[in-house]
Amino acid sequence: VIATLILVTFALFGENLLGALHIELNSFRLAGGIMLFVIALDMVFEKRTQRREERAEKVRDEHVEDVSVFPMAMPMIAGPGSIATMMLLTARAHGTEQTLMILAALGAVMVLTFAALAAAGPLMRLMGTRVEAVITRLLGVLLAALAAQYVIDGVKAVLTAV
Repeated sequence: VIATLILVTFALFGENLLGALHIELNSFRLAGGIMLFVIALDMVFEKRTQRREERAEKVRDEHVEDVSVFPMAMPMIAGPGSIATMMLLTARAHGTEQTLMILAALGAVMVLTFAALAAAGPLMRLMGTRVEAVITRLLGVLLAALAAQYVIDGVKAVLTAV
């Protein structure tokens, strides 16, 4: 739900919002790439994360960590690539009908994303902890590569604009 709200907001108001803040889309890509890279490092080097989680369990009774906003909704689901895509698609839309079709497609994608996330927990329990660790590290490496690509794209765009 949060990721959907973020993407709909940027689809409808993103260009004006970034313009009002004097933020270029490429700067947004750079920042998103850096955030994703930090998350990817945590996924690859899971032992550090496990130690940190063990320490956090002592504090958890007082403060429950909510991952639904960060890192799940932003930047994992509603990341720089999906935000830029929504902004570009709605900017190219001709009229309200096409904009509504784009938003309907976003809704369908978000329903599929929710279904995949809902199925992930039971699937991971079925596969076991070793397979989960391998998949987590593999996806962490892929996420790091994706994050690096966002940074490279942002830097290229900035350098060609200069």
